[in-house]
Amino acid sequence: MIEPTLVLTDTPDEEAVRVIDDGLADYNAECAGYRDWRPLAVLACDPASGRVLGGMSGRTSLGLMFIDLVYLPEELRGRDLGSRMLRMAEEEGARRGCRAAVLYTISFQAPGFYERHGWREFGRIPCDPPGTSRVFMTKKIGPPRC
Repeated sequence: MIEPTLVLTDTPDEEAVRVIDDGLADYNAECAGYRDWRPLAVLACDPASGRVLGGMSGRTSLGLMFIDLVYLPEELRGRDLGSRMLRMAEEEGARRGCRAAVLYTISFQAPGFYERHGWREFGRIPCDPPGTSRVFMTKKIGPPRC
């Protein structure tokens, strides 16, 4: 086989992302014997226009739920929306057969919020700005498989 050219980019096109996503999905399915990757999102929408104001996005795969991104604009914070979104995502993850959930947040973002909802820290890596860390957290959300 010919040696490939390596290209570093911050703008991969849709085809490049598809090749990577599909290749990894195929490999995982070959090893696991099944394919169950599914996106998961809880959206906070304007009731009048239906426009998305914020929300939570992630995925489920191979018995785990991953929360990737969470955002609510300032005017929607403190109204229990984050707690409700988190609960909805956890319940859906459990319905999909996930035993646990994983996320990371930044020390100035929301580790306390997640701790109040039963999540526990399992790792921390310093990042910028100085004194800040990425906080890796997990929570059991479904029964263990026999």
